[in-house]
Amino acid sequence: MKTIIGESRRFLDIDLSTLSSSVFSPDEACLRDYLGGKALGLKLFYDRRKEGLAALDPLGPGNILAFMMGSFIGTGAPCSARFAGVTKSPLTGLMVGSSCGGPFGMACKTAGWDGILVHGRAEKPVLVRIDENGAGFEDASGLWGLGTDETQRRIVDNPRQGALVIGQGGENGVLYAGIRSGSRFLGRGGMGAVMGAKNLKAIIATGRSFSIEPADPAAFAKWNAIARKHINRNPFILSYRAYGTNYGVNPGVKAGYAPVHNFRDRTDERCKALSGEAMAERYHTTHAACAPCTILCGHKGTYPDGKVRHIPEYETIGLWGGNIMNFNPDLVAEWNDIMNDLGLDTISCGATVSWAMEAAEKGLRPSKLAFGKTDNIASILHDIAHRVGEGVELSLGSRRLAQRYGGLDFAAQVKGLEMAAYDPRAGWGQGLNYAVANRGGCHLNAYPIALEAIFRYIPPYSRMGKASWVAFFEDLFDAINATQTCQFTGFGYLLEPLVAKHTPRFLLKLAMTYLPDVAQLVLDWGALSGLVGAITGRRTTRRGFLLVGRRSHVLERHMNVIMGVKSADDTLPARFLTEAETKHPDRSVVPIVPMVKAYYRKKGYDSDGAPTARLLSRLGITTGKTTRDKERS
Repeated sequence: MKTIIGESRRFLDIDLSTLSSSVFSPDEACLRDYLGGKALGLKLFYDRRKEGLAALDPLGPGNILAFMMGSFIGTGAPCSARFAGVTKSPLTGLMVGSSCGGPFGMACKTAGWDGILVHGRAEKPVLVRIDENGAGFEDASGLWGLGTDETQRRIVDNPRQGALVIGQGGENGVLYAGIRSGSRFLGRGGMGAVMGAKNLKAIIATGRSFSIEPADPAAFAKWNAIARKHINRNPFILSYRAYGTNYGVNPGVKAGYAPVHNFRDRTDERCKALSGEAMAERYHTTHAACAPCTILCGHKGTYPDGKVRHIPEYETIGLWGGNIMNFNPDLVAEWNDIMNDLGLDTISCGATVSWAMEAAEKGLRPSKLAFGKTDNIASILHDIAHRVGEGVELSLGSRRLAQRYGGLDFAAQVKGLEMAAYDPRAGWGQGLNYAVANRGGCHLNAYPIALEAIFRYIPPYSRMGKASWVAFFEDLFDAINATQTCQFTGFGYLLEPLVAKHTPRFLLKLAMTYLPDVAQLVLDWGALSGLVGAITGRRTTRRGFLLVGRRSHVLERHMNVIMGVKSADDTLPARFLTEAETKHPDRSVVPIVPMVKAYYRKKGYDSDGAPTARLLSRLGITTGKTTRDKERS
């Protein structure tokens, strides 16, 4: 077996129109400034499509699908099996990045490739095979029409392999179709539809030709031991390890972030039947995590019908549980399996279905769907993936339906991407996070709800410090996504080092609320930057690591501005701005306008939400003409 020291610096450029491929290597400055993962994917996409971004058709041959491995994968660092996908989203018309576990990333990296760019469109369905020698192309007509389960069964025949596949949702152009690797997904923004539009059914990589070794083994061993110690003693991570991401259900019922009745009610005691604790008891759960994983939040269990299933994630439980007034966890798991096989994003699909239920209730649009009615959900999911019957419209997402029929005020989406399962009235920082997130209604943009409603470090119903915390975590999480480790590890990295861990809680809460910029200086992500330096051999300071994330985040915002994003888009649906009365005892609406203005100042954006020329220059981002520039000229 051959050895790669840190990075191979070898990338594949695949042109499906000509069924050909070539090899390229980014320069040292690009790797230093963007590291890998999502950040480098954005940079490579921008360099190739800069001037044509606004007019680029997400489902056209010119769109690029970038699959980026990151620097952690294959090294044995915590949660080091993740990779990123980057493309222009057909659902939102903006850039979208997604992080995925599963076997493909490890297979691709150990085949010798740090990333893959796919563009063009094949004349007929195609499968791409990747090994250490490059890419080959095969007819995939016999796989077209199959679900993701059967597709993987047919093409993956040994443990050295990992695949990316789409189901019927991607083939038929469902705007929120995802891409599957093993039992994990590039789930958000419609990457599966982009893959389907290219007639690309699957990519399969055969790895283990290379081992990945850090550039500085001694430094890596030191930082890896510190990282694991911090992760393994963090209470939040230990709760996820015990109960999965559904640990968040019970705190949501108490704090009022539970999505109930299409986000109308904020809480319902019946949701507790869907909690991680309840599922652990009901299904006798065990771990079913990505390898190698340090968090171990993935779980599986035995259901009453005798089948062993993956326990649905918190977002799926939220959107297909209380949000449609279903409190039967058995049904959520059955629907989750169906959506996974069809290749549908469970978040966007669930929020679109709940919008349709409320729209029918209000007489805006006829539908067979109704709150609490569960006997037709399975058939509706198939209709969506095959785009037949009511599924034709439901495949478009909630924003397009609301623009057609009315009901934008209760369509739980931002910039066209359906919101995850956290009601922002329970934490105003979470509301700001949704409003300004680059890819739309994304909870993982900054995740301030953890500080507000789970850890209770900062007051949820206050504007104080929210712009600072959202801006900080955006930069940190984008830096983490450049390494492609799991964002959940961030809680261990930040909260377990000595200063943060042993500062009296009341002092930490005061600092986080009234002096957030000072409190951020107390937090220590040195293990992350230390691992990056040890793996790549490129000296990386804490500040330099955070700067990678800031550069990535600002670049993505700049790309979105080129595609037409304005300050008017940085808001929430009217439900969260005007409807204070819910079933939760705390009355709350999100004061979004002043928080967005404070956020712009913090980030260095102008009053319309665009990164200033000075900011772009300082970060080394070369500019292309924006939609606004063209309008002025």
